[in-house]
Amino acid sequence: VLLNVMLCYATRMTLRQRLFCCADSRNTMTDNRQGSLLTVLLAMLVAALFVLSLMTGPAHFSPHTVIDALVSDQGVASIIVRDIRLPRTLLALLIGATFGLAGASLQGLLRNPLAEPSLFGAPQAAAAAAAAIMAFGLANALSIAVPLGGIAGALLSVGALVAIAGRRASLTVTLLAGLALASLAGAAIALILNLAPNPYIALEIAFWLLGSLRDRSMEHVWLAAPFMIASWVILAFNAGAFRALTLGEDAAASLGVNVERTRVLVVIGVALGVGAAVSVAGAISFVGLVAPHLVRRFYGYDPARVLLPAALAGAALLTAADIAVRLVPGAVEIKIGVVTALIGVPFFLAMIFHER
Repeated sequence: VLLNVMLCYATRMTLRQRLFCCADSRNTMTDNRQGSLLTVLLAMLVAALFVLSLMTGPAHFSPHTVIDALVSDQGVASIIVRDIRLPRTLLALLIGATFGLAGASLQGLLRNPLAEPSLFGAPQAAAAAAAAIMAFGLANALSIAVPLGGIAGALLSVGALVAIAGRRASLTVTLLAGLALASLAGAAIALILNLAPNPYIALEIAFWLLGSLRDRSMEHVWLAAPFMIASWVILAFNAGAFRALTLGEDAAASLGVNVERTRVLVVIGVALGVGAAVSVAGAISFVGLVAPHLVRRFYGYDPARVLLPAALAGAALLTAADIAVRLVPGAVEIKIGVVTALIGVPFFLAMIFHER
């Protein structure tokens, strides 16, 4: 509470604004308790979706059967749960949490409610780099070169955005820069598909780019998980800097925040997570936009408090979407990237109208 009051007085506020800020400080303890309760509920929701995902599929299992199949040998049930559904579920949780945390971090860094990795071309650039590696036979799909290429592409995209938009970019400039980078990455993907020496590989990459968790194995999990966890650590390390940046870059610097180092670390963290996620699941969009906004109204506008709930909300959202695609009847499973886009585009349009 005292830190909150100090931060309020560290900025040039009017007397009326200071009175409101101090009144908010008295409610901080109550808000923290409510936020902690909601975080526990989100964690319970993620755990429930984890079990539900292991139950869902052509062969339906009860929760008791799923638990037995995980801890002991239950024949066919263990093969289905451990080798088919468990890797898919783990990737959904990891990737959803990564995108939710990346979106909340970019929104905290840029102080922009519409900041999200896919709006700035990071997933598209990561997909272009990974597709180039696979299309031209530089490495197979399970090689370490694929996530490294995706990370390099995402790093280039997010770094270019921060450099182009500048320190004090407006919302319009930021979105236009992101649109240009996303369009460039899309053009690079189209060029790669046209130049691919094998038409079957090009077709496979085209389907992969739609985003899917089908037919993933534990090798994909072990390949991408270290990079995504490293991304979480880097972004969580900068939580205090995000809180100070709400006062502006000059005020944050006066409070001891190294703004340039924070920018570099956030760019690296987002690139690590997004690049690794795209390299194993294809382009999945809008999770990083929707997840932070679903929880922000319950945690206030402190970006440091939103990070963990946004990660949990992202994990729950992508896992629920993956369950949904398995429940929709059809000869071919709907790509999860299509489902997240159908959810995210109306949400994004609603955000734009709200900003107007």
